[in-house]
Amino acid sequence: MTTLNLGHLATFRLVVQRGSFSAAADVLGISQPAVSLQIRQLEQFIQVRLIERTGRGIKATESGLALLTHGERIEQAVAETLRSVHECHHEVSGTVTLGTGATACIHLLPPLLQQLRKDFPLLRVGVTTGNTLDIVRAIEESRLDMGLVTMPVSGKALDVMPVMDEEFVLISSQECQGMSEPLTPEVLHSKPLIAFESGSGTRALIDSWFQACGLSIAPVMQLGSIEAIKRMVRAGLGFSIVPRMAVGHAADREGLSVRSLTPVLHRQLAIVMRQDKILSRGISGIIRMLQNNPVR
Repeated sequence: MTTLNLGHLATFRLVVQRGSFSAAADVLGISQPAVSLQIRQLEQFIQVRLIERTGRGIKATESGLALLTHGERIEQAVAETLRSVHECHHEVSGTVTLGTGATACIHLLPPLLQQLRKDFPLLRVGVTTGNTLDIVRAIEESRLDMGLVTMPVSGKALDVMPVMDEEFVLISSQECQGMSEPLTPEVLHSKPLIAFESGSGTRALIDSWFQACGLSIAPVMQLGSIEAIKRMVRAGLGFSIVPRMAVGHAADREGLSVRSLTPVLHRQLAIVMRQDKILSRGISGIIRMLQNNPVR
């Protein structure tokens, strides 16, 4: 043997307790030679004699008595380990790290995380915000378990699972509505645009919406925070194009006018993970929750 066999250790304990190889064999339902072989292999592994014969039968040597004492601790440790493993199997626990954009973090995740805590109180979820490129890189380097990012996504050995579609809308100050015509790229091109910073998936989609009509944009402001953008728009400093989830609740669109674009602009959000990522029950629970709670 090259490793300690727990079965042989249990057989040794039984031989000492019963006082003979044959009695232990009867309890185990195996032959006496099989019991003797197990004890011999255990002695060969430990390289000491564990049992000695006396006129009254057999007894444990001094080394054997020491093994019995430590064997109890070994069995207790193994039993505790198995209990912990079974608890993890039946209970969703551990830590999952998730990367996503600031808008989804603010407007999509809070109710989902609240429900996750209610359903899986032992599960810890760590959230990191960033742009799609940074999140994908962190997933590839195993610094994050999974990401919820804007499509398209490219990367090495990634699994990409689209989970929801979302419309983009125009927001403007209620005091500066003044645009009754369809909100096309041509109409909006001359208006003051407050945009997301360059480099984000959201900004790339907005740029491509204008570029499809042969237009490029020159925003009057570029901000990294959706809430900062909404504050500037409320102040009447320009309009912006934002994901609908950012104005999904009455409190989110207070002081703002919200209208659809022509043509309609959508984005697709996807869950991204490494292809070799082991799907723990915690990760599977998050995936199911995101799939069952699409943005409408």
